[in-house]
Amino acid sequence: MANITLSSDDDDTARARAAAQMMGTSLNQLVRDYIAQLGGAGQRAVEADEYLREAGRGNSGGWKFDREALQRNA
Repeated sequence: MANITLSSDDDDTARARAAAQMMGTSLNQLVRDYIAQLGGAGQRAVEADEYLREAGRGNSGGWKFDREALQRNA
């Protein structure tokens, strides 16, 4: 695990710590969660772009919409 150092306004930090405490966690954990979320966001964006490219081409792999099958599975 890497250590990072950041600067923050004292009042903002105090309010963030109080908010974290009300949430039952620490400010440190909230920051770690946010960094993990940011790191994963890039991968989700790549996957979403790939999906949209494929969907835009109508690449269904030969699958055809079947209204009757849809109704049977409902």
